[in-house]
Amino acid sequence: MCGIVGILGAEPVADRLFDGLKRLEYRGYDSAGICTVHAGEFDRRRAPGKLKNLGERLREEPLPGNAGVAHTRWATHGAPTEGNAHPHIVGDVVVVHNGIIENFKPLRDELLVDGREFKSQTDTEVVAHLISREIERGAEPKQALATVLPRLHGAFALGVMVRTHPDLLLGARLGAPLTVGYGDGENYLGSDALALAPLTQRIAYLDEGDWVAITRDRVEVFDKDNNPVDRPIVQSGASGQLMDKGNHRHFMQKEIYEQPVVVAQTLRSYLRPVEEQVALPDMAFDLSTVERVAIVACGTASYVGMIGKYWIEQFARVPVEVDVASEFRYRDPVLTPGQLGVVISQSGETADTLAALRHMKTHGLMTAGIINVPTSSMAREVDLLLSTHAGPEIGVASTKAFTCQLAVMAALATNLARAKGRLSPEEEQEIVRHLREAPQALSHALAHDDDIQAMAGKIAAARDVLYLGRGPDYPLALEGALKLKEISYIHAEGYASGEMKHGPIALIDDQVPLIVLAPSGPLFDKTVSNMQEAQARGAQVVLISDARGIAQAGENTIATIEMPEVHPLIAPLVYAVPVQLLAYHVAVAKGTDVDQPRNLAKSVTVE
Repeated sequence: MCGIVGILGAEPVADRLFDGLKRLEYRGYDSAGICTVHAGEFDRRRAPGKLKNLGERLREEPLPGNAGVAHTRWATHGAPTEGNAHPHIVGDVVVVHNGIIENFKPLRDELLVDGREFKSQTDTEVVAHLISREIERGAEPKQALATVLPRLHGAFALGVMVRTHPDLLLGARLGAPLTVGYGDGENYLGSDALALAPLTQRIAYLDEGDWVAITRDRVEVFDKDNNPVDRPIVQSGASGQLMDKGNHRHFMQKEIYEQPVVVAQTLRSYLRPVEEQVALPDMAFDLSTVERVAIVACGTASYVGMIGKYWIEQFARVPVEVDVASEFRYRDPVLTPGQLGVVISQSGETADTLAALRHMKTHGLMTAGIINVPTSSMAREVDLLLSTHAGPEIGVASTKAFTCQLAVMAALATNLARAKGRLSPEEEQEIVRHLREAPQALSHALAHDDDIQAMAGKIAAARDVLYLGRGPDYPLALEGALKLKEISYIHAEGYASGEMKHGPIALIDDQVPLIVLAPSGPLFDKTVSNMQEAQARGAQVVLISDARGIAQAGENTIATIEMPEVHPLIAPLVYAVPVQLLAYHVAVAKGTDVDQPRNLAKSVTVE
């Protein structure tokens, strides 16, 4: 979601701030801005839309100054206009903010009664007014921030500068990530290590409730009770180079093609090929004591959880509940000792999922996290970190993170089954062999990219598209529909194929493409039977299956997409490729913004 960069530099900072914003584009945004301090005054440039718009403003009106803050905004309160774009200036205070101030309305009403005037529709401006008022009353900047923070409810990361203190940069975090960077005669603030990578590799992650006072030669960190604390300085390892699309047209296309490699390197962390076993990192609890599993995630990651439910219950015979994180706490689920809570997140900062994790921990659950960013909040808080090794995923629509999460989920299910005494050595060896086949099978699936591109036009003209699947292919149908919605803006829905006749079949006519996921195997005949029910009512069917399945059921379809024949265990990984490529090529045919679709953010750090 929103991104923050702050620099107290030894030389002009505007270009480096802009570069930091470019490195945060992957989060999603709809406006951007930079404010510097120069000759005792604030100087600011803002623009709605893409960063290129802000870049044009900076070329026309360069920004001087050796200190400043920058921001990419994903609109929450107020439309994505220049007036609502960050940074916000009130008096001698400038603020950038990631998150939501949930109690902004009573705070705003209080400030209005106090005679203060607002220039934007944002919740962020309330923070700037509160800090400015404290300074006007005689408080020093650090004291002003410490006074205001307890009054803010919600999730936020803040970057604050005061015009009369140009050598001071303040920051604070509650429910949203914030990182301090250490330089040579310079220091920095950023939403993540990637934003700061060209500036420094020496960083410290602020803990929940921390706030920080930064000068060029000193960093002071305070906890939520205003006590000085030390946060360890670590090497970030983030690349200083901007992400490169290589010879691909979009990041999403590049990341789809990276899947054989990143799935292989992820599996390498969990498979012991010589022993033909699956291993997890050392953990502080005993998997054999797990009696139930609660999986919590959002969006694409929640479909990983749904597939994981099939695997865990099939292999380990342990009951599993899957919740979307935004609903989990509010339905007041029954949480008991002996239950394992599993969270899934690419960023490890997803606000709803992070809140669900903390809810589970307060109820005494063992916790595990399938996470792509090992330094994220979730990764630091779970009892067992199960890392994916997808590398940075820049496209907003998740692709390689999804398949890597599936690979790790398969490893978790296998280990749990072995711990519960439900898996023989021979059965585990078979699982290992099939998982080792996954990267090559993904490569074979990618070989059909041209065929998928050729038929994408048949889908691009549709207003509605339906996806069908059975068993683990049902969550994949949901994922396919989500991908198409996200990047092509075509309305799409996924259904369990057996549910088609219980309502959705009423939507079928000769203008509605039906994407059917049907690998040959035990569920194939039932799926094809449901497909034929739809064909009899005029459905325009695209069948995704292997050669054997297409030979049996490929008649009367408008197109077929052939996949390699694989074991049902790895079918969800392999069949993710065609639904990703189909969404990608349809979006390209429609001319939409594939990597940064409208209204979406990569890392959703607000509830």
